[in-house]
Order: sequence, then C-alpha cells, then structure tokens
Amino acid sequence: MRMRRKRNLEARVAACAPVLLARGKPCKNLKEAAENYRALLDFERIFSRRAPVELEVGCGNGGFIAELAKRACGCDFLAVEVCTNVVLTAMERIMEEDIPNVRFLNIAAEILPCYIPEGSIDRIYLNFSTPLPEAGREKQRLTSDRFLAIYKKLLKPGGEIVQKTDSEDFFAYSLRKFQENGFAVKDISRDLHHSVYAADNIVTEYEANFSAKGMPIYFVRVAMEQREER
Repeated sequence: MRMRRKRNLEARVAACAPVLLARGKPCKNLKEAAENYRALLDFERIFSRRAPVELEVGCGNGGFIAELAKRACGCDFLAVEVCTNVVLTAMERIMEEDIPNVRFLNIAAEILPCYIPEGSIDRIYLNFSTPLPEAGREKQRLTSDRFLAIYKKLLKPGGEIVQKTDSEDFFAYSLRKFQENGFAVKDISRDLHHSVYAADNIVTEYEANFSAKGMPIYFVRVAMEQREER
C-alpha cells in the first residue's frame, strides 16, 4: 500500500529548510549525479562546532535519530531518507523538539558522495533496511558490494557500521558482505532484545512491532579493518 501524500507537503518541507541540507536529484539521473556532481558539506559550518559526525541511512519517521541525538549530544548527525513524504515527519519531529544536532538529506543513498566528504563519518546506522530479494535486486540492498563501497569512502579509518534487521536471511547476507568488503565484526547478537546490548538499544517503532510478535532482532557492529603500514 502506498503512503498517502501528506497535506500541504511542499509548504511543510519548505518550513523545514533550517534542517534540510539537500533534496532530490541534482542532475538528470543518479548515475550522472554520482559521477559528476559535488556540493560537499562543511559540517563545522553547518553545526557551528567541530564534533564527530554519524549517519543514518533510511531514517524513516526519525524516532531513532531523534533519541540518539538527545543521548549523544556531543556528536552531530545526518539522516538520509529518499521518500519526502516520510522524511517530512522526521524533520518536523526534530524541529518541534528543538534538537540542534541533526540535519537531513532527502536524497537517494547512491548519491551520498555528492554531499558527504570522503573520510568524514565516524559511524553509519542501517536500521531495518528493506530486505530486497537477492535475486534480481541485490544491487539495491543497502549492504550490497555497491553500497559498502560508498560507505567505505565516507567512513573515517576504523569507522563503523551498525545494522539492525528482523530478516535472518538478510542478516546472513550482510555478514558475508561485510567480511568480503574488509569489515571486521566487533559486536553481534541474533536476539538483540535478550542480549547484553539491549540496555543501550534505541527501539524503533518498526522494531517494537516485530519484537511484540516474538520475532528476534538481529544486530551487528562492524568496523573497517585497518592494515598496518610496513
């Protein structure tokens, strides 16, 4: 079922300009944008300070990033969501709660390098990414080789990716892809809510719904392997 377009969408998006850094395709298509367009963000200017920057890819309604930003007030956060109808809820939440350390990119994840400087992100969060079928749509999976290559460019040396999912098959796929792309597992749980990591976990609305049905939540934190120089 398609989400109904929100009333006064464009006017409400315009009102969120203080927290919206980029929107849509800057070029004719994503391939052209990814290859040719650059409008790199100056985080120190945007947030009026120098602090670690973390990124959520697919922020949905913003519940996770809002709570994380309040808990980790010493960090700054970027939240990416391609659907304008969805990201509007997240942006309005951040503005209503007056959370100063979150900004949004209403773009496709494929063109993150158009805006985010290489080696500038400390951690990337992938919360309940759609487990698209491996056959036929693997390149669109947010832990495919294609996207992991993008994340590796954005992350600082030793930078981390944190993933949560309710899909066992997608989790197994992601673990394999992390290993193949030079990421080392630091923490892992196949039943997050009954693990040592549960106390610090921020439960998303989607996560709560699945957990209430008795479904386990899969969690992993990986870091880019750093090779010693000879």
